[in-house]
Amino acid sequence: MAKQFDVLILGSGAAGLTLALNLPSHLRVAVLSKGRLEHGATWWAQGGIAGVFEQSDTTEAHAQDTFIAGANLSHRDSVDQTVNHGPESIRWLIEQGVPFTRSGDDYHLTREGGHSHRRIVHAADATGRAIQTTLMERAKAADNIELFEHHIGVDLITRRKLNLGANACIGAYVLNQTDSSVEPFLAQRIVLATGGASKAYLYTTNSDGGASGDGIAMAWRAGCRIANMEFNQFHPTCLYHPKAKSLLITEAVRGEGGVLLRPDGTRFMQDFDERAELAPRDIVARSIDFEMKRLGSECMYLDISHKPAEFVKEHFPTIYERCLELGIDITKEPIPVVPAAHYTCGGVITDTAGQTDLKGLYAIGETAFTGLHGANRLASNSLLECVVYGSTAAKAISTELADTEMETIEVPPWDESQVVDSDEDVVISHNWDELRRFMWDYVGIVRTNKRLERADHRVELLQREIQDYYKNYRVSKYLIELRNLALVSELIIRCAIKRTESRGLHYTLDYPEAEPDLYDTVLVPDNYHWSID
Repeated sequence: MAKQFDVLILGSGAAGLTLALNLPSHLRVAVLSKGRLEHGATWWAQGGIAGVFEQSDTTEAHAQDTFIAGANLSHRDSVDQTVNHGPESIRWLIEQGVPFTRSGDDYHLTREGGHSHRRIVHAADATGRAIQTTLMERAKAADNIELFEHHIGVDLITRRKLNLGANACIGAYVLNQTDSSVEPFLAQRIVLATGGASKAYLYTTNSDGGASGDGIAMAWRAGCRIANMEFNQFHPTCLYHPKAKSLLITEAVRGEGGVLLRPDGTRFMQDFDERAELAPRDIVARSIDFEMKRLGSECMYLDISHKPAEFVKEHFPTIYERCLELGIDITKEPIPVVPAAHYTCGGVITDTAGQTDLKGLYAIGETAFTGLHGANRLASNSLLECVVYGSTAAKAISTELADTEMETIEVPPWDESQVVDSDEDVVISHNWDELRRFMWDYVGIVRTNKRLERADHRVELLQREIQDYYKNYRVSKYLIELRNLALVSELIIRCAIKRTESRGLHYTLDYPEAEPDLYDTVLVPDNYHWSID
């Protein structure tokens, strides 16, 4: 028996919960989380959320910083919508109860790389956790919102797949990990808020809870266009330590005076950019990568120890405590850091309300390609995008559903008649490791045509093996993620091959200069059909 709702949201981070909380209370809403509610990328976001609050700052300055960081590839309509609605979106979070750090009567603002002003509102150095915790509490208290933990989408359900005429998305098949059953969830509107695909890479700042490209892969299989997947942001500073897989060292450390050092203690960022440590992330990550390869070093170092110890502890309590647990006192010594895959700037093409090519299907947050981030995301614009577009999509959906009723559709149950339980789960882990390693080696911070060709060949072979496995064995969380990551990796490679220039996060030795013409790299699936009236 299918579960039925007015709105189905896949993803329980800032984007998904913002949308759910902004929908009218008479709409029945389901929010799916493939792990626990707090296991997504939002929880781990440290730095903050960008908005214009300082008297000397302007929305145009915020917009210009976004364009500059995005290598002039950001879309004006999306940038304007995001920065103009920034302050009100942050005020909405404050109304929900998010405990942002204060400085006297005002909220404390910090500055991060690429920003021309102090405009980052934050909750110490655990902003994402503060936002996620607050929105979770509000969602749990809402009578019209039902939260489903340990549920992961397998594939979208469309009218075309059911031979019902005019195409539209009407739901999703969902794996309930607690009992391994797959059941259909149906709704009038479906929203993908599943995050990005950084787990395609060997080193990532994302936890085990997300970043496996689920929404992007599902949308592509359903017939939606994808754009700019070649722009994968590598966060410059992830802690390099054998016991810390994904501890991100927030950009705010550099914003508050932290400097990057070679192993011999000398600074190097001034050799690459006049903004030094405050250059945008793509430049800083590439500079660290260059120095590591040039020197044969396993890491570089980020030093904030020249600041007073109390200043460091007050501004970065989470990082201080976590590093101290690992034997690093950041008030006295530098932090070993390496770049790590962090954010997917491309995604499912949407309009400024989050509507995709497929009627009934929305995408918001890191899953979506709105054009906001261009070729490189400006620091702290990600949480802002989640809240702005979560709210905007909620308004659009509310208007669309004002005078409609749920259509009764018979959906076939998930067919498991031809599959068996797997006795070869080791195949999943081996394929997962192979995928992430060749993506890191061949489609990483610096690329070449030859590397991309090798990756393209490997991902094709890997997908055949995964698809054969998928057809013969019962689905599991790890198989679903592997299937999705392999597909999204193919999309990343295809986009990277199509871009014959270096711009923002896409840097290739074969085309080191930027082309004069600006363009997005758009991929169209074979089953693409424009379905919006």
